[in-house]
Amino acid sequence: MYNICIVFDELKRTMQQTGTEKFPIRTVSEITGVNAVTLRAWERRYGLIKPSRTPKGHRLYSRRDIKLVEEILGRLSQGMTISQVARDILENGQSDRIENNETWNNYANKMIAATVNFDEHALDLVYNDAMSLYPIDIVTTRLILPLLGELGNRWAIKTGSIAEEHFFSMYLRNKLGARFHHQNLRSSGARLIMACLPGEHHEFGILLFALTAQSKGFQIVLLGADLPVIELLQVVNNTDNQGIVLAGSAALRCETLFENLKSLTSAVSIPVFVGGDVSHSCRDSIVEANAIPLGHDLTGSLSTISNRLKQSN
Repeated sequence: MYNICIVFDELKRTMQQTGTEKFPIRTVSEITGVNAVTLRAWERRYGLIKPSRTPKGHRLYSRRDIKLVEEILGRLSQGMTISQVARDILENGQSDRIENNETWNNYANKMIAATVNFDEHALDLVYNDAMSLYPIDIVTTRLILPLLGELGNRWAIKTGSIAEEHFFSMYLRNKLGARFHHQNLRSSGARLIMACLPGEHHEFGILLFALTAQSKGFQIVLLGADLPVIELLQVVNNTDNQGIVLAGSAALRCETLFENLKSLTSAVSIPVFVGGDVSHSCRDSIVEANAIPLGHDLTGSLSTISNRLKQSN
């Protein structure tokens, strides 16, 4: 540790040299108690701090940057993880502090390369790295969903194979399933039933949404793909649930959706929410059936659910 007098002598010299209050990283480390490696990680991995640079590339921090570091430390001392701090900043309209597109493109390119080579170890390394640095909703929005779309496009234009898509799908299903099971045992908030609408066979969307809901404290009863609506009544009757969340693609017919939803909302006393592409393509039918459309935004959808459940209590 530097002697405190030396620290402030360096601080003074820096101010004289730059003509502004800009502090080098080791000075900021001494002032805040956060080591330089961590400060660089918060910048590079989370985008939480963005210091300026000298002509030689050395970092210079402003008083505002130091105040932000102290704010982050305060949140960490309250029990938040650095991922939760990053998510909190994102949800408060400061998304520019979260990593730029280059970070997510690099993750995606590495995962595609691992998939092409059917290399589960390499795939796991990249996925685990992303999950260790960012909350599940950010990883889902910025990496997993675009990656699923890219793999589907590769197969459609014949640059990829069905085997690649199946390999990645099996990997992701196992990974998400294990995480869902582990997290669900620890959740203690409101319980939601989640399922795909009849005719919807792709369950990744509802599983990813379930994981995001879990990160907000919800308990989930997950019923998977292509569930007949009539089957939901038994689940509602046999369990204590506060809401139902259904999901589907734009391929579902609005008339059929309306009939299914109307029969459900007429038979249950808890709110019914509908997400996925169908919540846009059939929005009017959903509202007419007394259900609540959610859209695609994960954070916004969970806010809608939370607010509606509060009104029901």
